[in-house]
Parts: sequence; C-alpha cells; structure tokens
Amino acid sequence: MKNRINLLFLILVLTGILLSACGSAPKVEWNLKITGAVEKSLDLRFQDLVKLPQIELNDILMNKSVGEDEVGSWSGVMLGEILDQAGAAADFTTITAIASDGYAIEITKDELKDAIIALKQNGEWIQKSDPGHGPIRLVCPQTPANRWVFQLTEIQINQ
Repeated sequence: MKNRINLLFLILVLTGILLSACGSAPKVEWNLKITGAVEKSLDLRFQDLVKLPQIELNDILMNKSVGEDEVGSWSGVMLGEILDQAGAAADFTTITAIASDGYAIEITKDELKDAIIALKQNGEWIQKSDPGHGPIRLVCPQTPANRWVFQLTEIQINQ
C-alpha cells in the first residue's frame, strides 16, 4: 500500500513538472532595442519581455495583403509600457520598426493605439507555432497586418 502511494505521488509530481514545462516560455536568444528620442535606450532580451505584464488582444482582424484575412488573439507586452520604461519623448510623432532582415517601416503614433509586442498568437508561443515569424512581432490593431513587423529587433522613436 505504501509503495502505491509513493508511486502515485511520484506520478503526480512528474505530471506537474511536464505540464508546467509545456506552457513555459521557450529558451530564445533574441533582443529588442529601443532607441531614438528616449531618456535611456533599452536592450530587452526575450526573457525580459516574458517577465513584463502581459495583455491579450482578442478578435483582432489580421488584414493581410496576400491571402485571406484572419481573426485571432495576440498576447504580449503593451508597447506603451516599454516606451514608458525607455522614457520616450511625449511628443514623438512616429516610430521606425526594424526587423531582423533589415526591413523597416515608419508607423505613426495614432496607428500605435493598443499596439503590443506579441509573444503569443492564439495562445501559443510564436516561436513554437510560427518560428519563421517569431519569436516576437509588433501587432498594431489599428493598421493592416502588412504594417505589423515580425522578427522585430529594434524600435526607433522619432520626433
């Protein structure tokens, strides 16, 4: 009887460990720089982003330039939170979002309303579900998806 209890306890502990490992953030070497019109430049690692308060945006239309539009949910850090940490100039007018392949796009302050640095899409880590577009993505619900930036490496604040 005692062996059965010990075995049951061991099974429960191992199950708990496996379940917690499945939901944990992937180990990713990725940095996001915040530069430009800021009080202090930031260099945030993927794990730093994971530790920041997360928000979920539901029923977001991903208006694609190619293929069919999609509606989904995105989870991540509010861009405003990161800009506050960097001390972004209150009167900034645009940002330039830069991807790992050098692609860059300028986005107006108005278009950034409700923008997040997404780490998850539809409840799954982007790095695991769509590694070609991960591990992070700038999601701006107020703009078409062709203005969102995947594999984001830098945000320059412009005045």
